[in-house]
Amino acid sequence: QVQLVESGGGLVQAGGSLRLSCAASGRTFSTYTMGWFRQAPGKEREFVARISGSGGSTRYADSVKGRFTLSRDNAKNTVYLQMNSLKPEDTAVYYCASSKVVTNIPTLYNYWGQGTQVTVSS
Repeated sequence: QVQLVESGGGLVQAGGSLRLSCAASGRTFSTYTMGWFRQAPGKEREFVARISGSGGSTRYADSVKGRFTLSRDNAKNTVYLQMNSLKPEDTAVYYCASSKVVTNIPTLYNYWGQGTQVTVSS
């Protein structure tokens, strides 16, 4: 069983930055691909970014590429999503999740955090 706890969300003006963190329980953290997804009101949950277990491989949605950076610290069982140049359309609840496979598909992620709200004002 893996428990994930997100933090770092909040209210920021357009053009600002936030860093989200996701802390995981368990001793096998480095074996999991970690992903971030987001869901805005009335919309489907969408892929944001993922990072491989070793941290050597990352993928980003086109909508955040060049603005968001995903990293992980396996010694601390934590992943970080640095979000820069935020836009109002980035407003959503952000979720971290873990998967045993390298994938962008939400249904292949086994464990999910409770989510953290990010609101970007114009």
